[in-house]
Amino acid sequence: MPSPHRPLLAVLSLLCLVPVTAGAAERPARIVLDPGHGGSQEGAKGPGSLREKEVALQIALRLRARLEAAGGEVYLTRERDAQMSLTERVELTNDHGADLFISIHANSMPTRKMRARTEGIETYFLSANASGDAARAVADRENAEAPVSRAARGDSTLAFILQDLVRTEAHTDSSRLAYSIHPRLIRATRAADRGVQQAPFFVLSGVECPAVLVEVGYISHPQEGAKLGRPEYQEKLAEAISDGVLAFLKETRRRDAARGPEVAGSVSR
Repeated sequence: MPSPHRPLLAVLSLLCLVPVTAGAAERPARIVLDPGHGGSQEGAKGPGSLREKEVALQIALRLRARLEAAGGEVYLTRERDAQMSLTERVELTNDHGADLFISIHANSMPTRKMRARTEGIETYFLSANASGDAARAVADRENAEAPVSRAARGDSTLAFILQDLVRTEAHTDSSRLAYSIHPRLIRATRAADRGVQQAPFFVLSGVECPAVLVEVGYISHPQEGAKLGRPEYQEKLAEAISDGVLAFLKETRRRDAARGPEVAGSVSR
């Protein structure tokens, strides 16, 4: 349940919810939340009838409530159990002129032995090269719904965008956003820390703002999967992500103010 002090904290947090870009200082931060999967694309399976698509949506709705209470302008790529392509998610985000994009997923393992022992939270930002084999496997699993096959990915628009990432401020800020959110998730949940990782996620590749993908836990793990289905645990996740977003925006506002209007304006869309 929310703390009795949350209304006051929400008012204070409103001061932090300013846009990342300098060209829209008169409006609140515009944030797109992306609950993974939906419709016939159920995502990973958890204990009993628990499905990744349901957990992702429930957490996103809780997160939206917290960010809106803090003054944010928040959109969801889906608000119900509906199927939506990865391309549509990217287009919706850019059409809204988002300042931040957060995609929410739950992880899984393929074998009974691996499901029994693998748990923890990972937070990703986009990179042409995955952090390791495990990060690559997660990206391949989430990219299965993408409009290009794995074999064609090297010649795709995704590959072209990834080649230019090192020169984009959005990529740098994506890393900062990931490192703002992730430790707060670990502290709030005491889940196993699987770190901030990098991987070539399609849903992050075309978004024109700082973007991260959060794997909130292993739904395939007997204990962690059960936790992910509980409202009180979902609230912990939502609060931690919200706190990370607010801290990121506060830091970004301070940075952009120090640059001055001419420099800050040069990096706005």
